[in-house]
Amino acid sequence: MATPSGEGPVASFVLSLIAGLLVLAGGALVTSFSSGLPQYGGMMGGYYYGGLTGGYYGMMRGFGFGGGWFYGLAALGVVSGIVILVGAVMIYNQPTKASTWGAIVFAFSIASLFGMGGFFFGSILGVVGGVLAIVWKPGA
Repeated sequence: MATPSGEGPVASFVLSLIAGLLVLAGGALVTSFSSGLPQYGGMMGGYYYGGLTGGYYGMMRGFGFGGGWFYGLAALGVVSGIVILVGAVMIYNQPTKASTWGAIVFAFSIASLFGMGGFFFGSILGVVGGVLAIVWKPGA
């Protein structure tokens, strides 16, 4: 376990932790707006009757699970945020395996770009935190 004296990939941990929180918040926000409630309803207002959408999504119907790709991307954002948070904690708790956990943080930060990406800023922080963990070497 890393010590408070600065040993361990602390910068990688902090950046990855912030990234995970932002990605999780972004995914939760997208999930709340794609919940199917009439006031939000995702693309074109959900239960809009008439016009191009022609009823419940009509021509704007997506593909994937839950009635459209939008729901899948929202779930990807939430899952990516959780995995990035777990990776950040493991980078701090297991500094000898920091490169493995850094690669996981890096991969899920890239994947989170499809699910809101923590307002894009979270993905960038996750990529930087993951790379820092990958290249980190224990001191002598």
